[in-house]
Amino acid sequence: MCSRVIVYGGCGSLGRKCIELLKKEQIWVTSIDLSANDAADKNILITNLTSWTEQEKEVVAKVENALDGNKVDAILCVAGGWAGGNAKSQNLVKNCDLMWKQSVWTSTIAAHLATKFLNAGGILTLPGAAAGLDGTPGMIGYGMAKAAVHQLCKSLSGPSSGMPEKSTAVSVLPITLDTAMNRKGMPDADFSSWTSLEFVAELLLKWSQGKDRPESGSLLKLVTKGGNTEVVSA
Repeated sequence: MCSRVIVYGGCGSLGRKCIELLKKEQIWVTSIDLSANDAADKNILITNLTSWTEQEKEVVAKVENALDGNKVDAILCVAGGWAGGNAKSQNLVKNCDLMWKQSVWTSTIAAHLATKFLNAGGILTLPGAAAGLDGTPGMIGYGMAKAAVHQLCKSLSGPSSGMPEKSTAVSVLPITLDTAMNRKGMPDADFSSWTSLEFVAELLLKWSQGKDRPESGSLLKLVTKGGNTEVVSA
């Protein structure tokens, strides 16, 4: 039975969908993001955007206050973003820095939150990407950051990782999510090969409730064809 969940990135497209489904199941939800999600029971707003260590301190303190002695059954980290650019790009380092902040900072802080606030037998999900399994010459920062998230997920599955007893860490690796922003940016794409937010949110909800959970450390690709999505081990 799942009673409390943290959604890290609760104001993004996927985060909003996750919170919507969690609240339909009458699950208590805390959202962590730069702005508030009115559907959540508690909102933790991140204000320190320049220091990784200070951001971690801020988030941990605010989560501790929001939970008020309770723990959660799932931490769903769905924070992230995208930036392109090859090695010649004048924005290479700038974009790499952005990707690190949006994916690696958030995932690492989420992992640390799990060691403090996740119940034994709980689950932590991290936002990977199928692209991060291979070279990404046209979006170097994005590929680097997602590969780092994959490595983090595998590390968290180890016996000395610091994760709670019998907990699960898993990373979901979509190819392209069907968001309004992606449709605007790629209006001529084959949308039937994009994974719906509903599918991902339902998958994370199911795992949060302890149903059909994959093995800890799993990297799971979401492969969508003709509007149908398969979950494939990477």
